[in-house]
Amino acid sequence: MPQPDNLSSSNSTDSDPSLFFLTGIPGLEALHLWISIPFCSVFTVALLGNCILLYVIKTEPSLHKPMFYFLTMLAVIDLVLSTTTMPKILSIFWFNSREISFNGCLVQMFFLHSFSIMQSAVLLAMAFDRYVAICNPLRYTTILTNSVIAKIGLAALARAVVLMVPLPFLLKRLSFCGSHVISHCYCEHMAVVNLACANTRFNNIYGIIVALFIVGLDLMFISLSYVKILRAVLSLASKEKQFKALGTCGSHLCAILVVYTPVVLSSIIHRFGHQVAPHVHILMANFYLLFPPMMNPIVYGVKTKQIRARVLLLVQGKSF
Repeated sequence: MPQPDNLSSSNSTDSDPSLFFLTGIPGLEALHLWISIPFCSVFTVALLGNCILLYVIKTEPSLHKPMFYFLTMLAVIDLVLSTTTMPKILSIFWFNSREISFNGCLVQMFFLHSFSIMQSAVLLAMAFDRYVAICNPLRYTTILTNSVIAKIGLAALARAVVLMVPLPFLLKRLSFCGSHVISHCYCEHMAVVNLACANTRFNNIYGIIVALFIVGLDLMFISLSYVKILRAVLSLASKEKQFKALGTCGSHLCAILVVYTPVVLSSIIHRFGHQVAPHVHILMANFYLLFPPMMNPIVYGVKTKQIRARVLLLVQGKSF
């Protein structure tokens, strides 16, 4: 199996290169075939889990509610995130197919980062859904109408597109006169920026601002929603009502942990783990992409009674 260093001699030296080369997981090239087994397994579970989730929500009338509409958005985002990266990653592991065109790299990057931003927005919308359901239960159906939910979804899409549209243009203005070997499994923004031989300060600043804006703002509003939810729950008379109210938030809290924990861990390792081997950084980045799409349908399937019952009927081959 050829090593990344062997590819560098094939690289173009044009400022607008026609090809980049993905290394896969640097330092673990000899283990790619074995690593592909858990990757492929997780990918398969994510595809099946999210497709089943979408089918159950579509075919079960009792699930046609705001919370499940947001869950539908989350499942679609998880499917896009998985299918944007995993086919190429598996082709590297199985067939050593490392080449990716410059434009193909930009498209993958755009979808990857745009849908990651949308994922965060949908988690925020789900926090708002729980806030309204617990703090204003009598107005729940009048506040979260189908029209409002559609507008929230479009706003999440618009925010992601507006923030990510500049990325391809910012990268196209850079010169790539050196190596075109990306030390990653997919086209991640900073991994590509690091290959440029021009001034990348603006790209770096823009990337940091967008990351802080999205994660910081969304987490702040999610936290604010749960502070208000906790206040409302603690004001309830009985412990039974308190546990029942908090129980409706369990799936969403799990989804937040599933999405944001890998992000935080990856950021900590990237910022402070200077002695950490490169393959650890890449594995963490892949964990962030693979883990949430696999876990979200499992979490909601286990924690939501209606979904659990319908999936069991589906598995048993019975009609709804």
